[in-house]
Amino acid sequence: MKAISQNADYSFRVETCFLPGQFPLYRPDMGIVVIIDILRATSAMVAAFEHGVKEIIPVSTIEEAQQYIGRDGYIAAAERNGEVVDGFAVGNSPLAFKAMDLHDKTIVMTTTNGTRAINLARDARKLVIGSFLNLTALTDWLLQQNDNILLLCSGWKDKFSLEDSVFAGAVMDRLLESGKFGVEEDSSIASKYLYLAARDNVMSILKAAPRRKRLKELNLLDDVKYCLTPDQARAIPMLRDGKLVKMPV
Repeated sequence: MKAISQNADYSFRVETCFLPGQFPLYRPDMGIVVIIDILRATSAMVAAFEHGVKEIIPVSTIEEAQQYIGRDGYIAAAERNGEVVDGFAVGNSPLAFKAMDLHDKTIVMTTTNGTRAINLARDARKLVIGSFLNLTALTDWLLQQNDNILLLCSGWKDKFSLEDSVFAGAVMDRLLESGKFGVEEDSSIASKYLYLAARDNVMSILKAAPRRKRLKELNLLDDVKYCLTPDQARAIPMLRDGKLVKMPV
């Protein structure tokens, strides 16, 4: 089937993968992987780098993160099911990181979805972190790259996530508009149209979402508002030697 694109002569592909479990189906020929976990891991990571953290080590298990509790120069962060894990001072709240002294610190972080997606795609030629917070900075950088791009949504426990998919659509829309990129997957076009339906009020995407009630019960609505507000940061975290670092400007 002919690829759907605003420009039939595009040079590179940009695709959206809605679920980590589908990553192997999209992986071939995708040079750059953008990890997306809007609520809240990738938003927290961008916020941490915007506020001075030196590096972030994403780990898959609570046990790995526990080894760093109390160690000088480290902040151990763990979240499961939206809550801070017992024994940890912080989970994946971007507002919590904003309020901390992060200068010259290393965060060791494990989350329900986002860090798992990072470790799943860690062998990509380039892996970067995306959120609404760094939307313009990220898309400006992606537009300069000469490679195929995969927008990997972390989802929620291997299930579809509305906010991740809408963000992927926002990136998709900007990259397709350039004419440099095209698509071959229906999921990519679907994410674009999800974004177009929500772009005038991104907060509205959660109003009908079943998870809104749980987020309210966990007192996370301030985090949610922050995470869904675009362009509050210029930092682009990138994976290098197993650690996230701030991309040089």
